Amino acid sequence: YINFHSVSDAERALDTLNYSSIKGRSCRLMWSQRDPSLRKSGTGNIFIKNLDKNIDNKALYDTFSLFGNILSCKVASDPATGASYGYGFVQYETEEAAKQAIERVNGMQIGEKTVEVHAFAKRDNRDANDDNFTNLYIKNLKPEWDDDEKLKEAFGKFGTVTSSLIRSDPQGRKFAFVNFEKNEDAKKCIAEMHMMDVRTEEEKSKGEGEEEKLGTDGHPEGKLYVQRAQSKKERANQLKNKFTSADSGNKGVNLYIKNLDDDMDEAGLKELFSPFGEITSLSVKKDDNGKCKGFGFVCFTSPDDATKAVTEMHLKVVKGKPLYVGLAERREVRDERLR
Repeated sequence: YINFHSVSDAERALDTLNYSSIKGRSCRLMWSQRDPSLRKSGTGNIFIKNLDKNIDNKALYDTFSLFGNILSCKVASDPATGASYGYGFVQYETEEAAKQAIERVNGMQIGEKTVEVHAFAKRDNRDANDDNFTNLYIKNLKPEWDDDEKLKEAFGKFGTVTSSLIRSDPQGRKFAFVNFEKNEDAKKCIAEMHMMDVRTEEEKSKGEGEEEKLGTDGHPEGKLYVQRAQSKKERANQLKNKFTSADSGNKGVNLYIKNLDDDMDEAGLKELFSPFGEITSLSVKKDDNGKCKGFGFVCFTSPDDATKAVTEMHLKVVKGKPLYVGLAERREVRDERLR
């Protein structure tokens, strides 16, 4: 925060230095909002997607400043490389300015892409209708789908793709989002692409006769995952419902943990999971030499505690390994789910 003696000096600093480079990074200047209610209310806030990757914070500001006083303006980008994720946010001082920006810019070409501009909706207020969706989450991508254009080409055969985005998780595994213009196109894509074998012929021949390998999330490693994109809150609620169902016999919720370090013991497992709630039992499976086989089980008293444990610990790196944490299933139940 910087306080000036006069408003005119602050305005000059804002006009002159906004989006200038400081040690190689573009800085954003905005008026300080001491009352957070305006910022938290979302009033005048708009969301812009399908941005050209060459559009930076300043270009976005210059485009949208025509419609009113901007409180905040940002292009979402990779913190390490600074590369644009293809979407951004603009918050205006008034709702009227935001409405005018949506009317004038939605569907307009900026750079090489036609953008979509909508009123920003908080995650809690977004439509979570399971059946009315257009945005898909895709993982286990084919290696050749290494940029947005190739991804659009692969999925565009099902209908008009309005936007697409490829990201990487902390382990370097690529995943993507593809948004269709129509709900029926997204459903058709899921029906045809989900569980499609993406292995090479060499990988198929090597794996012939072997049991299908599952990833840390329980999905087959060699098969494409294509489903409706969900918010973090939706996924947490889904887990909670699943665990509540599993708890219906009042025996607690049993979690399966794998990718454990060879030296893991029951005391170490308890130390990792006891912060999330009351544990009724736990075990670490060991070989004849007393070394951990890489997996174990933790049973929580309540579904809420189990949900917290999965949300916080799944894919968390412990002793150099990302953990898999999920609901323990009987083998026949898992086989039926993966069919």
